[in-house]
Amino acid sequence: MQELRHIAIIMDGNGRWAQNQGKNRTFGHKQGVKTVREITKYCASKNIPFLTLYAFSTENWLRPQQEVDFLMHLLERYLKSELKVYQEHNIRFVAIGDISVLKPKLQKLIHTTQMLTAKNTGLTQLLALNYGAKNELARCVLELYKSGQLDSLSKLEQQDSLKAIEQGIQSHLDTKCAGEVDLLIRTGGEKRLSNFLLWQCAYAELFWTDTLFPDFSTKELEEIIECFFKRIRRFGGV
Repeated sequence: MQELRHIAIIMDGNGRWAQNQGKNRTFGHKQGVKTVREITKYCASKNIPFLTLYAFSTENWLRPQQEVDFLMHLLERYLKSELKVYQEHNIRFVAIGDISVLKPKLQKLIHTTQMLTAKNTGLTQLLALNYGAKNELARCVLELYKSGQLDSLSKLEQQDSLKAIEQGIQSHLDTKCAGEVDLLIRTGGEKRLSNFLLWQCAYAELFWTDTLFPDFSTKELEEIIECFFKRIRRFGGV
């Protein structure tokens, strides 16, 4: 039976969910936090090792400043309130993305939450903050260059060089603790990856749902997981 080790979710539809109810987009983001909590607790209860959630992308800075400010404040409140949930459910928290551009207070809170949950041995929740796959890959190549790992590649055969570069990128990915994605879910009806985990999703099983994220339930997640186990994953073989 195939394994399900790593689920990734593009959490789309918070703003539209709120607007459909005649409310401000920020109301949808608040409701989305509640969904994150339930989905995370569910994955922890099912002994799924890794859950990666797309919270804020490198492109989301293009949104209205008022909404960006609200999201940063909401993230701060989320981390403070969820620490108890992480500890009660043995969940490790890991932030991925370039958090160096976030405000120092928020960076400190992120690092503190990671430190306080580092010894938890259940689910690892990876929260993508100021994350973009192109940015991630560019940072990987920069680290390889700075470390001098690219210097000796000219002496190798082309296939060996390519293999070495691939292994180097793999070892520097933000998600190196989690490995490749098995199951990618996007809520909200759109059918695109939106610069999310492009390397890690090379052989992910993709599921699209029209459900807006605040309405995405553990029941629907369970149904998607059941469909996942019915698929045959060949990884290029037969």
